[in-house]
Amino acid sequence: MSQSLAPECNELKERYDTCFLKWYSEKYLRGISTSDNNECATMFKEYNVCLKRALKERGIDKLLDEAREDFKENDATLLGKKKLF
Repeated sequence: MSQSLAPECNELKERYDTCFLKWYSEKYLRGISTSDNNECATMFKEYNVCLKRALKERGIDKLLDEAREDFKENDATLLGKKKLF
């Protein structure tokens, strides 16, 4: 599995990846579970919090926000949705 963008989040990402791959292959693909019933969701949230904190500490969060804003109209066009705000 790949490492996290933030080394301090590697352990959380590894735990989530392991859980997700097991859930996906053993339950979701066999129709035993749905995406709404993903038992790894808590681990994903923990990893997401860690990653967002690390991106903010490095100032990358602002760059991501700017990039999202710059491409909002283009994304809406490509996705066939109405113009976003």
